[in-house]
Amino acid sequence: MRLTRVFGTVTATVAFAALSACSLSTTPGGSDSGGGGADDGSVVIGFSQATQQSPFYVQLREGAEQAAEEAGAELYFSDAGGDVTKQNDDIQDLITRQVDVLLVNPVDPQGVKAGIAAAESAGIPVVTVDRPVPEGAVAHVGRDNKAMGALVGERVAEELGDEGGMIIEIQGDAGGAVARDRSDGFHEAVEGNDEIEIVEGPYADYIRSNAVTAMQDLIQTNPDVKAVYAHNDDMALGALQVLDENGRDDVIVAGVDGLMEAVEAIADDGPYVATALNDPISLGQVAVETVLKAQAGEDVEEYVDAGTALVDTGNASDYVGDTTFALAGN
Repeated sequence: MRLTRVFGTVTATVAFAALSACSLSTTPGGSDSGGGGADDGSVVIGFSQATQQSPFYVQLREGAEQAAEEAGAELYFSDAGGDVTKQNDDIQDLITRQVDVLLVNPVDPQGVKAGIAAAESAGIPVVTVDRPVPEGAVAHVGRDNKAMGALVGERVAEELGDEGGMIIEIQGDAGGAVARDRSDGFHEAVEGNDEIEIVEGPYADYIRSNAVTAMQDLIQTNPDVKAVYAHNDDMALGALQVLDENGRDDVIVAGVDGLMEAVEAIADDGPYVATALNDPISLGQVAVETVLKAQAGEDVEEYVDAGTALVDTGNASDYVGDTTFALAGN
């Protein structure tokens, strides 16, 4: 396997409304004013999320809200908008509101240390979801992103065969643990074939429009491409759009997360060949269940694995449904 790097980050051109230091919503029926926990004695969860600029993270929030409501807990939610400084401020605001326990989906696992440390000082247990932090959390709920990358990599390598060829890799976020693990797993899966060359494209931050912009350049500079691997399905679908527009149905595409649009494309037996399940609804539900156990003083595993599986042309039709992401266990 040979490796070529294309440096840079694709910047989204989306206009965002001005954000206050911490914009909070509550579930169920909570008030946005004042802290001190719930008046009825129910558990109050503070959920600091990295972003809502991806279908995955929107669904992650929905899963957490569903689980909180079912458990009779109150959930304060904050969206950092991809800004680690804002996330630290959000966490501090949640601490001020005297939440009982914190669920954190970090923008940057290193950059959120200040917020995690503040929660520790306040005696508030912290559980992370999707992205782990180096220290300070009593548990992390996620999936093995390296295993997901490896599952998809093995399928892509099988599709390319002994002839190999060039693979364009569209990356997630610079410095992110998820992007790193999905890349490492994929690379390890294909490294046995000396005829495979990976061109590491820019970071597109898991956003489809950014991947479209990146792919428009990459297809011009790498006309011999045989496959595209993106760190999530949203970006992979953006790459597929560009390939379609350029009449390149000879290029196979693969992603991660089990986004239903991608699963349907795989079931159609077109150039999209594989994804790995990463149902965010169940991830959010398991995260809240773990948070409630931690708050109650129960023993929790340091790492709670929500599980994954490969979706390819052989089983994609089994996962097609009316959900945003394919559900594990179908």
